Order: sequence, then C-alpha cells, then structure tokens
Amino acid sequence: METLSNLESFVRSAESASFSAAARRLALTPAAVSRNVAQLERNLGVRLFQRSTRGLTLTEAGERFLQSVSGGLDSIQRAIAELASQEGEPAGVLKLSASLAFGRDYVLPLMPAFLARYPAVVTDWHFDNRQVDLIADGFDAAIGGGIELTPGLVARELARLHVVAVAAPSYMQGRPWPENPAELSDLDGLVMRSAQTGRLRLWLMRNAEGVEIAVELKPRMIANDPDAICHGVLMGMGIGLLAMPHALPHLERGTLIRVLPDWYVDAGPISLYFASKKLPPAKTRAFVDFVTGGFREQKLAIRFSAI
Repeated sequence: METLSNLESFVRSAESASFSAAARRLALTPAAVSRNVAQLERNLGVRLFQRSTRGLTLTEAGERFLQSVSGGLDSIQRAIAELASQEGEPAGVLKLSASLAFGRDYVLPLMPAFLARYPAVVTDWHFDNRQVDLIADGFDAAIGGGIELTPGLVARELARLHVVAVAAPSYMQGRPWPENPAELSDLDGLVMRSAQTGRLRLWLMRNAEGVEIAVELKPRMIANDPDAICHGVLMGMGIGLLAMPHALPHLERGTLIRVLPDWYVDAGPISLYFASKKLPPAKTRAFVDFVTGGFREQKLAIRFSAI
C-alpha cells in the first residue's frame, strides 16, 4: 500500500513538472520528493517520469496513473483538512506574500490581533514587489494585484487600485497647474520602470465622465521601486503617479497634493489570492476571513478610492 507522502510527491511533481516546485509546496526538500517518487516507481514497477535537465515529463504510464489517483488524493486531503478543522483551532505555518510597502502599512497592523486570536499559527511573510506563483512556490495566500487566475486559484477583492498624479506642494509653487493629463508632460516626471518587463510604465487616466487620456511624463528620474518614486516626489523632484495606498498617508498629512484631483488610473483590483480547494486548511480560511474583515472595518476600499 503506497504512503500518502509518496502519492503527494508524485501528483505535485506532475502538476508543476519539477521536484523543486513540488518540494516548496509540500514543505519538503527536493531530494525527499525525488526519493518518494523513486520509491513509488520501484513499488509499482514502472517509470512515471522522464527526467532531463529541462524538467520532468510524464511517461504514458505516468499520465494514466495521474488520472487515476489525483482525484482520490484531493478527496483524502479534503477529508483530513475537514477533520482537522472540526477537531482543532487553526494551526501551523502560514506562508504569505505581499508587496513590501502595502504589506507593511496595511496588512501587518492586522497581525497582532490575528495572532492573538490564533496563537497556534505562525505567519511566514515574504515581502516582494514581484508577482509570485502561489501553487509552484507553495504559498498559502498572497495579497496584491495582477496575479493570473490559473486553475486552482481564487481571488477575493479587497479594494480597487487607483493611481493618482501627486507632487510636493513646494514643487508646484509658482508653476502652472495642468488642466488635463496630457499637460503633465510639461512638468518633471518621476517614472516607474516595470519590474516584470523592464519598460517604463504607461498609464491611461480617466475622469468621472469616462474621458480617457494617455499620460506621457517627461522623465527626470526613473526607478523600479514605488517607494523610491514616492520619496523622490516628497523631496520636490517632480510629479509622480502613485497608487493610492502609497500616496494616502502623505495626502492625509498634506505633504503631497493631487495635481489632477479629477483624474485617476484604475489599475484593477487589490485581491487576496489563495488555492481554490473545496475546503482550504483552517489556518488559510481564518487568515482570509480576518484580513477581509479588517479591510471592511477600516473602510480601506473607500479610503483607497480616488473618485
């Protein structure tokens, strides 16, 4: 009779075509996953994978075996998760991802109350502005925007991500104010470089009437980090396009002002992503419910709105 760990190692390796990706998801070492799969192959007397430097490819026997066992494995895992959730409190390590500034300013402040309510949970935070692959990288949940909803993922929207044009009051002093986004090119621009493509970010601003105008800032500084853009704007170096979560504390203090208060960019939703199991682990369900409740209580969706 095969062990659950051998079957899990096989199925997750097949899904990701990688022992390393499966190991991250299962919280094992790649060597342990490889050993489990090798033991399964020895016990069955067939080769399940073709191994090469380019990754793993299922053999014909491996394809048939995956179709036979993957549904049953999910059923067993759901049964274990259901039993654990009924018998005990949320527990275990919760691997989480968020961008540095957003996580620090808006999610971490929720964590003392969360950890006090669920003392058996350990949060393992990974703060990074890059988009992660939840399934391959073994994350329980991620907060951000633009993550592709591949099969196996769901997203719960927390707020809309609005981007606004801002400047330090000292920079705008004595300068003519632009009347529409096209006139932003007359001012010094602090421009964001995409971490994914390496290209300069291009934005399309809109107003309440639905009019849309492309923004072409005149670059005076280029950076690949939104915190750097924000600090440059605060120092009076020029105009920057900042997401409302970045700009909000400075707008509320008056250290930044909106240059075109009737215009904004709708960059899509800020969402909480997690695996779409029928019954996620209790620790994941507790985190999702707590964070969405915290955003609702603090009215962050309304505060992030540029309208």
